[in-house]
Amino acid sequence: MSQVAQHSPTTLDLVHRTDRATSASHKPRFRVGRFAGYLFVLPSAVILLVFVYWPIVQAFALSLQQWQFGSGTHGFVGLTNYARLIDDPRVWNAFQNTLYYTVVTVPVGIVLSLLLALALNEAIPGRAALRGAFFLPVIASFAIIAIIWSFLLDPDIGILSYWFREIGVPVSGWLRDPHWAMPAVMLVSIWKNVGFNMVIFLAGLQGIDRTYYEAATVDGASKWQRFWSITLPLLRPSMLFVLVISIIAAFEVFDVVWVMTPGGGPLFSTDVVVTYIYHEGIQNLDISYASTIGVALFVIVFVLTLVQLRVLRFREVD
Repeated sequence: MSQVAQHSPTTLDLVHRTDRATSASHKPRFRVGRFAGYLFVLPSAVILLVFVYWPIVQAFALSLQQWQFGSGTHGFVGLTNYARLIDDPRVWNAFQNTLYYTVVTVPVGIVLSLLLALALNEAIPGRAALRGAFFLPVIASFAIIAIIWSFLLDPDIGILSYWFREIGVPVSGWLRDPHWAMPAVMLVSIWKNVGFNMVIFLAGLQGIDRTYYEAATVDGASKWQRFWSITLPLLRPSMLFVLVISIIAAFEVFDVVWVMTPGGGPLFSTDVVVTYIYHEGIQNLDISYASTIGVALFVIVFVLTLVQLRVLRFREVD
């Protein structure tokens, strides 16, 4: 009996054998699944490598050289292009205009899109149609929208100018005036992008559990208290996403500026960083200096994004 008991498998032994057999049978399948996953990721990885990461590396390399299109490479010049950038007054003007554009369009666009999201999150008549109407400019081409708004703001044939004259408001050439060209561009940009941010905020609002509001209402909280203590804290991830992409898009603005105010506007009043990069790299064919400005812009946007992500991470842990 003792020998039979010694050679008979226990329940624990059977479990271990079953686990080993199962893991052995699943191991090749796991390898095949992981290989298939890599194959699905490969096309996107190749596109990112060829069209995003490699151009960034090339821009850094070209910023350290003196290379002009058609004349070949003239060798390594170190930080000469960066010294030229620091002494270039038009670069500082472009960065100043870009900062002005960002400081105005980002907060105004976020506030307007949040207000729209709050309004269209309520059960109001025609809510679906209003959501579609506000989102429609997002899917349209920015260049086409800029052309249309250029006609609307034209002091001679623009319908907005006609309406202003009808109500007795003096009309000036907004896009021809150094003081009003940038505000006109910012107006069009905010109108174009507010629908996208609105959709992001709507998704965040609909993800908030209604029981929080019901409990706060029972406790006697006002609408402002519910918004400040419930909506804003729970909407923080959506707020950060909108803030990050809005700042990146603002620093990279180009098409609306170039179409509405070609060449940087009157007296370079709308000349932003990317339009100046286009001027140096495409018009003047100074690829090295254009790459230097692009590297400076990349570093600024990268640092700003890291700071924003760091602030959010601190608040979440806190």
